[in-house]
Amino acid sequence: MLLQDKRIAIFNVANKRSIAWSIAKSMDDQGAQLILGYQNERTKGAVEDLAKELAHAPIAVLPCDVSLPDQIEQVQESIREKVGTIHGLVHSLAFAPRESLQNAYLFTEREHFLTALEISTYSLVALARALTPVLSDKASITTLTYYGAEKVMPGYNVMGVAKAALEASVRYLAHDLGPAGVRVNAISAGPINTVAARGVSGFLDILEVHEQRAPLKRTVEGREVGDTAVFLASDLSSGITGEVLYVDTGYNIMGF
Repeated sequence: MLLQDKRIAIFNVANKRSIAWSIAKSMDDQGAQLILGYQNERTKGAVEDLAKELAHAPIAVLPCDVSLPDQIEQVQESIREKVGTIHGLVHSLAFAPRESLQNAYLFTEREHFLTALEISTYSLVALARALTPVLSDKASITTLTYYGAEKVMPGYNVMGVAKAALEASVRYLAHDLGPAGVRVNAISAGPINTVAARGVSGFLDILEVHEQRAPLKRTVEGREVGDTAVFLASDLSSGITGEVLYVDTGYNIMGF
C-alpha cells in the first residue's frame, strides 16, 4: 500500500481507455484517496460511473476545464474545503485540433498552435500554481509526455512541439518548487490505444512499428504507466525530480 493515506488529484479522467484512468486504478490499488477531474458535463456521468469501480470511493469528482481560469481556481477552493491539502497531482491533459494532426506541421494554424500549447502545456503550469497552496510537504506532481517530444513522429505534429515544451516546463517547475519540497516529473509513455491517440494520423502504424522495434517486442500497457505513476507519487521516489521516465518497453533506446 505505497500510497496509503495519500490524497492525490488526477486531472482529467476522460473514459475507461484513458491513461488517467489507468493511473487512477493503480493508485487506488495502492490505497490512495483520489480526487478525479473531468472536463465538462458531457464527460461527468462517465467519470462518476467509473469512480464506482474503485475500491475506495473518491474524495470528490470535480469539473476542471483548464481553458477556464475560474474553474482551476475553483478546484483549489474545493480541495481546500474538502481535505485541506493533497500529496500529489497527476496532470494528464492534452489536446490539439484534428486539422493540426492531419496536415503537415508546416501548415499549423496559429490558433491551433496556441490551443495545443495552452491545453497540453500551460495547463500544467496553471494547475501547479493554483494548487501550490494546498500541496503538502514533499508532494509530487506527475505529467504525461511522449517520445514525439524528442523525435519526429509523422502525424504527431504540433503535439510533439507541445510535449517538448511540457518536458521543459517539468524542469523549470522542478526548480521553482524544489525549495518547498515538491517534486515534478514526467512519464514518457509508449503509444497506447486510447481514444485520444487514435486522433493521430497513422497511429496504428506507430503501434506496429513500436512493437517490432522495442526491445520487449510489445507495446506498453496502461497498467504499467499507472504503476510508474504510483512510484513517482510514493516516498520511494523522494530523490527524483525534473526527470522524464520512459515507460515504453525500451523503444527510446533504439537507434533503428
